Amino acid sequence: MSTTEIFLIAMLVIFTVPYLVWRYANIDYFAPLVIVQIIGGVLLGPGVLGAVFPDYYHFVFTQPVVQSLNGLASWGVMIFVMIAGIELDLKLAWNFRRESLVTAGLSLGVPLALGCLAAVVLLGQQGWIGAKGMNWQFVLGIGMACAVTALPVLVLLLEKMEMLRLPIGQRILRYASLDDIAIWGVLAIILLDWERVGRQLGFLLVFALVTIPFRKGMLKAQEKDRWYFALVWLILCALGADWSGLHFMVGAFLAGVVMDASWFDQEKMDQFRHHILLAVMPVFFLSTGLKTNWGVGGYAVFYAAGLLVLVSVGGKLLAARAAGRILGWRAGEASIIGWLLQSKGLIEIVFANILLDKQIITNDTFTALLLMAVASTMLTVPMVAPKLAANVAGSDELKQAGA
Repeated sequence: MSTTEIFLIAMLVIFTVPYLVWRYANIDYFAPLVIVQIIGGVLLGPGVLGAVFPDYYHFVFTQPVVQSLNGLASWGVMIFVMIAGIELDLKLAWNFRRESLVTAGLSLGVPLALGCLAAVVLLGQQGWIGAKGMNWQFVLGIGMACAVTALPVLVLLLEKMEMLRLPIGQRILRYASLDDIAIWGVLAIILLDWERVGRQLGFLLVFALVTIPFRKGMLKAQEKDRWYFALVWLILCALGADWSGLHFMVGAFLAGVVMDASWFDQEKMDQFRHHILLAVMPVFFLSTGLKTNWGVGGYAVFYAAGLLVLVSVGGKLLAARAAGRILGWRAGEASIIGWLLQSKGLIEIVFANILLDKQIITNDTFTALLLMAVASTMLTVPMVAPKLAANVAGSDELKQAGA
């Protein structure tokens, strides 16, 4: 068969199997479609399909097919990360800066510290740090992976539970937005190539200078033109970041964060995000699954994933409880906020992909991080929904609680 035909077979598998499982197994409460797609990618990877049916695996996922899938996946995730940057509302966070900084600082710092301790434990064993990773990069990278809150998936979960437009939902988005900025900033530090630091600083300087006329041009442009200009801007920023030695997804996030959400119709932006999730992101999940591996031996990957889930979830919950005491939140709010902020979803997988691409972590570490992202996101709705019902039933106080 031709490469095109095999590519289409791979696409057929990607878009049918996870959806049919999600649609007819009635598991949406525990696992949103994106989670089923991620798990499907893992099952279709070398760790499961490649081990059980190696002939079928190597027939479908040939090198040319994998390269084509990776290219499509890269474009999709670039758009997704740009949207995450656009949706950051820094002005609102500044208006409620004390509450936002306290909560975001704790929700980032506590799981970061615990994640770094877990990374030190892994560092004492072979098979976890990548060939080009330094100890500090590995420890900080794992720590930040434990501290990530998946802003785009968080939006989907809040929509699912009808919390997105409520004041408490907007507060949670503010906290997650500030953490997103810190996460991408730390990632840029981790990826600094000291042999090419001049090129990287040059990119950041040019980016800052070009952003000024870009923003002025976008303000003057009609909205229908802004969508096209945004994609061109995305490509240029991603290209510049990758050329300088930073990852192209760092450039994608920077491209989005300097754009204002008010430039675009909110309903259209929501539809755009959903269309990307529908038409392109399943390919990213598959290409992510192709990187999973259990080669470190036995169940060690699952033990590592369990440790990372414990410190990431526990860290977020401890942080939310501490913030609640400082800020005087209503009873039950800290638990709801902590569980929502601990959902990892796509951003943690993107983060782990970058660390893997730069060989800071191994395939085994990537697999453990992927399992952590899946587990934490699957826990979110089952843990939050009953708590939300208990706190909201018979009272509108929580719904009306602003900052």
